[in-house]
Amino acid sequence: MLSKTYPRICVTGGAGFIGSHLCRRLIAEGVEVLCVDNYYTGARSNIVDLIGNPLFEVLRHDITMPLFIETDAIFNLACPASPIHYQYDPVQTTRVSVDGSINVLGLARRTGARVLQASTSEVYGDPAVHPQPETYLGNVNPIGIRACYDEGKRCAETLFFDYHRQYGTSIKVARIFNTFGPHMQPNDGRVVSNFIVQALRGEPITLHGDGSQTRSFAYVDDIVDGLIRLMLSDEGFTGPVNLGNPTEISMRILAETIVDIVGSSSELVFRPLPQDDPRRRCPDIALAEQALQWKPTVTVRDGLERTVAYFSKTLAA
Repeated sequence: MLSKTYPRICVTGGAGFIGSHLCRRLIAEGVEVLCVDNYYTGARSNIVDLIGNPLFEVLRHDITMPLFIETDAIFNLACPASPIHYQYDPVQTTRVSVDGSINVLGLARRTGARVLQASTSEVYGDPAVHPQPETYLGNVNPIGIRACYDEGKRCAETLFFDYHRQYGTSIKVARIFNTFGPHMQPNDGRVVSNFIVQALRGEPITLHGDGSQTRSFAYVDDIVDGLIRLMLSDEGFTGPVNLGNPTEISMRILAETIVDIVGSSSELVFRPLPQDDPRRRCPDIALAEQALQWKPTVTVRDGLERTVAYFSKTLAA
């Protein structure tokens, strides 16, 4: 069905963590995929096995520059998503969200393509409402060290809806909550990859604060399924829609679970909380369940076991 509706699909950020999984799923559905990436945080190793597949093509390109291609649909996943990466060059991070969105939306307007924006739970900031529904407007510090990502993504959503209202562009907006799985980078600064790498190396596992702050982790296959369902949803449904796991877990329990899976002797050590780090984060997915008939199916424990196996093999190599 997907290949008949959208035979040619562009995935910006296609060599990244979620993007590379999405490319594989689209190819399995018979779609011709153009993967666009500048490899700032994406990795060739994530897609090397796809090169040579007649349905797969790679274009090295920075989406802060205009993109001239032909496509039936666009998944816009291009943006550094971990604090260590998006804070390294915050001005460029904002440009990727703002200039990148303008370029992707311009491409969609020219070709008549439907375009899906991979937004983020970070648009809610440090939420005062829990769990977070799509109607919550957020609690974001616009001048903090995370604002380049938080406000960049919020502005991207603004652009998507303005293009939809002003030009009739067919849009979809997904707010993705914490996601994990194979193809995460060992040094990306995300909590799951940090904990797994530290546990596999027998190093102390670093928690911030007292470890009681919570997140909700979804396995990457579930998120990819949600993105595809959103892309195929009725024209009148634009989102934004939360995609994430409503099962909340504290950072301390996460660390202890990973230590148990790895069989590690790592001890837990505690450091001060980073600036503007949210205390709680959990999606209300009622809209996704109703509009997309979607909810996560992979448990956190099962997903962690698969991810530990991936990192164990990667670090050994």
